[in-house]
Amino acid sequence: MNLGTYLSRSARYWPSQTALVCGNRSWTYAQLDTAANNLASALLARGLRPGDAVASLAWNRGELVEVEFGLYKAGLVRAPVNARLGRGEIAHILRYAPVRVLIFDGAHRKDALAAITEAGTDCLPIELDGATDAEKTGSSYAGLLAEGGDAPVAVEVGEGEPCVLNFTSGSTGALKAAVQTFGNRLANMRKLLMSDESRPGAGTRYLACGPITHATGMGLLAGVFGGSTTHILPTWSAEAFLDTVEKERITTTFLVPAMLNMVLSQPGATERDLSSLTSVRIGGAPVSPQRLRDAVGLFGPVVAQGYGLGETTSVVAGLTSQDIARAVTDDPELLQSCGRASYDTEIRVVDESGHECPPREVGEVIVRGPDCVREYWRAPELSAETFRDGWVHTGDLAWMREDGYLFLVDRKKDMIISGGFNIYCTEVEAALYEHPAVREACVVGVPDEQWGEAVKAVIVPHTGSPVTEGELIEFCAERLDRFKKPRSVDFAGELPHNRNGKLDRKAVREPFWADATRRVN
Repeated sequence: MNLGTYLSRSARYWPSQTALVCGNRSWTYAQLDTAANNLASALLARGLRPGDAVASLAWNRGELVEVEFGLYKAGLVRAPVNARLGRGEIAHILRYAPVRVLIFDGAHRKDALAAITEAGTDCLPIELDGATDAEKTGSSYAGLLAEGGDAPVAVEVGEGEPCVLNFTSGSTGALKAAVQTFGNRLANMRKLLMSDESRPGAGTRYLACGPITHATGMGLLAGVFGGSTTHILPTWSAEAFLDTVEKERITTTFLVPAMLNMVLSQPGATERDLSSLTSVRIGGAPVSPQRLRDAVGLFGPVVAQGYGLGETTSVVAGLTSQDIARAVTDDPELLQSCGRASYDTEIRVVDESGHECPPREVGEVIVRGPDCVREYWRAPELSAETFRDGWVHTGDLAWMREDGYLFLVDRKKDMIISGGFNIYCTEVEAALYEHPAVREACVVGVPDEQWGEAVKAVIVPHTGSPVTEGELIEFCAERLDRFKKPRSVDFAGELPHNRNGKLDRKAVREPFWADATRRVN
């Protein structure tokens, strides 16, 4: 098999159709296919072979899509590097993979070259913005493309061979790489094409707002298969998002909850013409019921929610726009759900012994399907802990409703145990988000001599919306069991987020435990 053939086919079907737009530059399907063939043939001519890894380190730009499909065509392993990583972490990836070629932009030139030196590996640097010093940078990206030919490239690879090393720190803090195979990526494409809401076509205009090397770009292969147009936002801002949706008549997009909060808070958002949108998918982190209601109020009944992990390659459960519309009017409990199993995915909720939990009993989510990863790269012990008997053990706690809807409650490591009672951070946050003054909320457990842990809320209020600690505590007490209400509330101008835009709960919690004699994991 070769995933690059889907681009070649679309270039034959729709050669002059716009495939990609980023900033002032655009690519037709024919141009994108030619660039991918040039890159694939040039890398093969340099001596790379299937199984060799090529890394990319850059902010959002169209060339990253050329790289993705060029590597598909050559049967090479892609190792996308988060553009916010430090030199030490970049060097770790280069050494750990190991990476044969690193493609980077001008903004990361110093870090890229320093990381290559620190890694001490045979890694060719390729600069996207052109090299002025060939001795130091190895080659420019344009020069590398010129070395290749226009003839179609389609190196045959097995479905079980590594395709993408998806590096993530997850909740452990240590970089690890989920090995997504070519078969996993193919299964992800099929899943998106089987969905009525996410199926791309020639009239689809998808806006990629976050890093396309990660979750935001997971739909690129399906989009190319369907002949859609992908618009890449070079730099995220709520204003740029709204401007692009209006100007380009965007039809579909994906937002993480932090982005959604920014859009909902953007002055004048309700006055924008967002009528072209037919699907707004929210994912990457839990989203409160109130924020889903707010999203429907802004975008209309086109909001959907998904749940997935790097270890599952794609979304494994989804709450459709029809589900959310029904929940807003008739089934409010459903707004707390992340949906039902997608397409050919199986989901179970199990207890500590691995037995399936009855409906509405909290346990760990385990998942299996053709898009689910089977191992971490060169980490047998960690792999054995996460991947067991064909199932991915997610570390997420949830319960299942009688009709198959999944309700996430927390990460195992984020759960607060206060006085022997389990308290789920996301449940308390959902209550806080119902208060009109709360823009963003993070709930953590902090040391408490009497109870072991106490519930602490850190709040970012809306500008011009004064609110007191006592008011928020009582507000939660009216909506939750009283032992779940925050015992204290701090206010902040902003909350920390990790490199993928998710709320960094660990960073919020850490200062409160810095001087504690006993730490709760």
